[in-house]
Order: sequence, then structure tokens, then C-alpha cells
Amino acid sequence: MKIETIAIHAGNHNDESSKAVIQPIVLSTTFVRDEDGSFPAGYIYSRSSNPNRTSLENVLAKLERGADAAAFSSGNAAGMTVFQTLAPGTHVICPDDMYHGLRNQLKTLFAGILEFDFIDVNDEAVLTSHIKPKTGLIWIETPSNPLLKITDIKKVVQIARGKNIKVVCDNTFATPIGQQPLALGADLVMHSSTKYFGGHSDLMGGALITPEKNEWWQKIRQVQEMGGAIPSPMDCYFLARSIKTLPYRIRGHVHNAQLLAEYLEKHPKIEKVMYPGLQSHPQHEIAKQQMLNFGGMLSFLVKAGADESKRVINKLKVFTQATSLGGVESLIEHRGSVEGPDTKTPQNLLRVSVGLEHIDDLIEDMEQALG
Repeated sequence: MKIETIAIHAGNHNDESSKAVIQPIVLSTTFVRDEDGSFPAGYIYSRSSNPNRTSLENVLAKLERGADAAAFSSGNAAGMTVFQTLAPGTHVICPDDMYHGLRNQLKTLFAGILEFDFIDVNDEAVLTSHIKPKTGLIWIETPSNPLLKITDIKKVVQIARGKNIKVVCDNTFATPIGQQPLALGADLVMHSSTKYFGGHSDLMGGALITPEKNEWWQKIRQVQEMGGAIPSPMDCYFLARSIKTLPYRIRGHVHNAQLLAEYLEKHPKIEKVMYPGLQSHPQHEIAKQQMLNFGGMLSFLVKAGADESKRVINKLKVFTQATSLGGVESLIEHRGSVEGPDTKTPQNLLRVSVGLEHIDDLIEDMEQALG
């Protein structure tokens, strides 16, 4: 089926008892046994599985063309699950531009347990020179947060395959509507489903999707069940509901982001715009080859510096100054302030999650704020 059809039907199960078209929310934490002690519906306890989570995981797997998916309570919980499956002493290679929440998680929670390097994974020579005998995982994030770097997934996979190293791709910015890393050879896809999957800035979630149910996937499932960082039935229901409109929402995000990026690139007060849909983007050709669209995220540098960039934010009326992304409303933030004192993000950088308002209103608002 086409992805629009998958989004609508793969996350829903018609209720046989009531014949309801939309699957009900099953809040029960436990399920009835048969006389012989078995579980006729296949459900034992909601930490292990739940009908709403089953439906959510089914649509997540099918959207990414994977064999299975595991849903979590947040994107950080999904990422942490990957790291928890690695043997102590495993070396992990990560991108130098990476979501700060997972980067800080590694540096704080896994310090002394795992070894890790944050490098430019786009530079083949740098990447190969950092591979060690204990390297077990290469983590990539494309487009990256917040510099919108594009990583050549096939190239990284090719390098990793020869050395029996796993490749995990954070596909949050692109979504499966914009990029399908499993089809490009990645061993695992990660999402913060709080973002575009949820799409309305009102729930949290995370996800991992695998191309095969191998031994590593069984470890991931074990951590999911025993660790218990799972989404509630209510969150699973609303995520599955939101996913139904994901393909059409993404079209609007992409349309607006492209036009806003083109406007900003021509503005005399803007130093640089980072958006893979622009020909000026250094990895534009790679993006054209591996992405189905260029996404709804962009960043830009204000010429006059950090103080001016903050002044621009505070003058905006339609854009909301807030963390997170992927909602129907346009969000903007001074990313360096969010990431803390050790950030490498330029202090004049503003990150934008372009929403679904009319593009004329967004450009007019940006015009008055830039002055």
C-alpha cells in the first residue's frame, strides 16, 4: 500500500465486540487468563504489551518498511534503550552535530560504561580513522539538529558493514515520509515521536524500528519490557490517530519551509540559511538522492550576532518561542541558549520548526521582526 493508506489503516483495529470503526482505548493493566492459565488474546500485562501499543507499533513499522517497531515513553528512552543493549566498553561513534539530549545522555549516564567520540561522520577519512577494534555502533542523525547537516547513509553503512558495525539513524527531522533509512541499509531507525508523529505538541513518545527480528532486536524488546519506559494506552491511541494525517501534514511543512528558506536566504540581515532544499546547502545533492522531500526544519544565522537574533525572536508574533518541533504551529528558538554552556552551536543561530500557518503570514511576521 502507499504510505498515505498505511498511515490511516495500519494503526487501527476494528473492535469485534462493538463493531466500532475506530479502535477503543484499552486502559486495563492486566488481562484475563483461560482455565488452563493461558492468555487467549495474547496480552498478559500492559508493561509487556497492550492492544493500543500493538496498533501503534504496527503502523510505525510499516511506515518505515520495517519488520517490527518498539514504542517508548520518549525519544530519549528509545535512544537509551539502544545504548543499554551494548556491552560495557563498546565504542560508539556519534555525529558532532547531534540532538543535545542524547549527546548529554551519553556523556552523563554512560560515562565510564561506553566509549564514544563525536566527530564529523560526513568526512570519510575522519570516520574511518576513528573506528577502533571495540567500535560496535555508528549513530547518525540526518538531517542533524540544529545545523541541518545531511549524512550519506549508504556511504556510512558501506564503511560499517565491512567492519561488522551497526548503524542507527535518528530519522526524527525527516520522518518516514521524507526519508527511509532502512531501505538505505541502516540497522535501526530511531524517532522522537513527540515531534512529527504526534504533530500537535501535546504528547510524548519515542520509537525504534528494525528491518529484521534478530538477536539484537530481542535485546531491545527485553529492555523495553523489563525497563518499562513505555507509552500509556492513551498516548498510543493519540499517536496512532495523529499519524493518520502525517503524510498530508508533512507536505504542508515542506512547502512552507522551502518558501521561508528561500525568503530568508535573500534577506540582507541573514548571514546563512541551513535547509537541505536550498542549492546552497553543502549536501544538497546527497539530500536529493536519499530524501523523498527536504523536511520542515531549518536554521538560520542573523548577521548582527546573538543579541540581534534574540531581538528578532522577541518581535515575532505568529512564530512561538519554544523548544520542540513538528507541531502544526511554527516554533522558533535560540538553540545555543537551550543547549547550555558547552554548546558548539553558533550564538546567532535560530532554529525554526515551520508550521502549517499560511506561508504569507509567516513571511510577513518574519519581515516585521527582522525590520
